[in-house]
Amino acid sequence: MGVTNKTPEFLKMNPIGKVPVLETPDGPIFESNAIARYVARLKADNPLLGSSLIDSAHIEQWIDFSSLEIDTNILRWFIPRVGFAVYLPQAEEAAIASLKRALAALNTHLASNTYLVGHSVTLADIIMTCNLTLGFSRILSKSFTSEFPHIERYFWTMVNIPNFRKILGEIKQAESVPPVQSAKKPTQSKEPAKPKAQAEPKKEAAKETAKPKVEDAGEEEAPKPKPKNPLDLLPPSKMILDEWKRLYSNTKTNFREVAIKGFWDMYDPEGYSLWFCDYKYNDENTVSFVTLNKVGGFLQRMDLARKYAFGKMLIIGSEPPFKVKGLWLFRGQEIPQFIMDECYDMELYDWKKVDINDEAQKERVSQMIEDHEPFEGEALLDAKCFK
Repeated sequence: MGVTNKTPEFLKMNPIGKVPVLETPDGPIFESNAIARYVARLKADNPLLGSSLIDSAHIEQWIDFSSLEIDTNILRWFIPRVGFAVYLPQAEEAAIASLKRALAALNTHLASNTYLVGHSVTLADIIMTCNLTLGFSRILSKSFTSEFPHIERYFWTMVNIPNFRKILGEIKQAESVPPVQSAKKPTQSKEPAKPKAQAEPKKEAAKETAKPKVEDAGEEEAPKPKPKNPLDLLPPSKMILDEWKRLYSNTKTNFREVAIKGFWDMYDPEGYSLWFCDYKYNDENTVSFVTLNKVGGFLQRMDLARKYAFGKMLIIGSEPPFKVKGLWLFRGQEIPQFIMDECYDMELYDWKKVDINDEAQKERVSQMIEDHEPFEGEALLDAKCFK
């Protein structure tokens, strides 16, 4: 890494210089899941890929879930702690919350299933187990995984199957979450080597010894002020976002009369703004589960905005290409800049601010919140909520 993967020859195989890459007689393949699928398909009628169309779809579903919901969030938690990315407590909290949601869903599925699909190991189990291995061995301690007993049973069963054990070896569960690595400490160790440091008076020496303590303390605390973005400095709003989210989640009947009415009663047009979004490339949405995963990934990457936003994403149509449209409630009068900067999905959508004085637009907002069907004359394939 960092040497031969930057050569012109390697970049022809993978233009961004990452591993793994599989060289085949017909050309190279990159991306782990693509390689795994290719290898599985080398054997005709491979049971790892399912014995029916619906089984194959469910295998693909759990492969995507494993990558987008499990692996991604484990890495978002683990990588900053070992010093390969900037550590931000708020980002870590969001990653852990997203991971727990995903693990809860997986745990529920495994409560009544030995394997992810069917009654034997499939490619979905292989990929899920590999992704969980990083978590269990490096950051998911027993105190964390004990909340998910069916995942524990599943994982330890899988890694002790001979063919898994032959590749993965013996897995030992992490005893604790690794401490946050400091990027500054290695450079501080060079300070005493400077000749001037020995010539300083005792007073100055005392200051020097005290200084790292301030920096160390600052290192732990420094990320905390970062959430104080401009949205935290806005005048207080009469709309309490968490109260609206609770009302939305707890309303099971008479949704229009209770939740929608409650929303408009709570809504503060001075403290919040509403936005419609339309996906720019709907003609590409030809496969339903890929489209659903695309939207799911977007919502996952919006975790950094959870304190300041509420959203509904509708996947529309009974047949492809599917349309993706959304409604978002943001703190402030504009789409927050930190969201535009950090979430690349934002530029994949056209955004239009809602004029609540326009009754047609106001009604459209209400219909999107309540998953009204048909929506604009078309069936809903699915609706996802960010709250």
